[in-house]
Amino acid sequence: MIRAFVFALPSLLLAGCFSQQPAPAVDRNSTAQSRVSQPAQPSGPGYYTVKRGDTLYRIALENGQDYKDVAAWNNLVNPSAIKEGQVLRVAPPGTTEAGGAVVSKPIASGGIIESRSLDQPVNGAQSLPADGVKREPRVGKEPYSDEAYARLNRMPEPAKPVETKVEPKPEVKPEPAPAAAAVAAGPDDVPWIWPSAAKVVTPYSESANKGLDFAGKAGDPVIAAGDGKVVYAGAGLRGYGELVIVKHNATFLSAYAHNRKILVKEGQQVTRGQRIAEMGNTDADSVKLHFEIRKQGKPVDPAQYLPKR
Repeated sequence: MIRAFVFALPSLLLAGCFSQQPAPAVDRNSTAQSRVSQPAQPSGPGYYTVKRGDTLYRIALENGQDYKDVAAWNNLVNPSAIKEGQVLRVAPPGTTEAGGAVVSKPIASGGIIESRSLDQPVNGAQSLPADGVKREPRVGKEPYSDEAYARLNRMPEPAKPVETKVEPKPEVKPEPAPAAAAVAAGPDDVPWIWPSAAKVVTPYSESANKGLDFAGKAGDPVIAAGDGKVVYAGAGLRGYGELVIVKHNATFLSAYAHNRKILVKEGQQVTRGQRIAEMGNTDADSVKLHFEIRKQGKPVDPAQYLPKR
């Protein structure tokens, strides 16, 4: 009986080994791939995340850009096709504001090093004769005479100074600055003029009014406060009515809102003092001109830039 059990025991153990479930296999490659996060969207200076209610026109205005440029930088065919949460580039590609990339420049190479043997004379230097002795030029001999002796000892007469007549320089008078215009102090400063002759009824307020409000009559002229390019003309920004935006340079924009009629087109170059619109009350409770100056997209007090009246 014992002998039969001893012979049966290995068979039982072997059957138990075959009855165990195999260990689950883990695909290490798929696990590693699942841990790899999706590439992060760009963020920081030069980028903007779209919020609910945003329009491309307002985003461009808030960042001091032409909305057409913003659309081109983000490959947007339709300016209205933006979605909440979308990240847009609002600075020109390649600038440090839009990526923090620093462009390195190669170090300028120094002067060319001349290679020559030690016994070769330097360029421009006179070489010595083969015997190493430098000889002076030979001087011809003249027989002695009283005339020759007197000629050799005669002192040369001093040269007479040449009188130079200096013509008086004509006085250059600086050209006067344009009337009623502020003087530009820096390369991006604008010599501003007032956009309307009407009275200011609402001053600038950082919390309530982002510019100046001028009261007037329907049809009163609205003029460009500085030279620039029209980057927007239309009614796509809620709260501004018929709006004209002029970009003066990389720093400054000016905006003219609530117009009755717009007299310029997008992409048109305008000059300071040019009539660009007629005052009206579009998207406003009364006839007025709302005028803004924006520095790098941020509204500033126009009274600090316009000349004194």
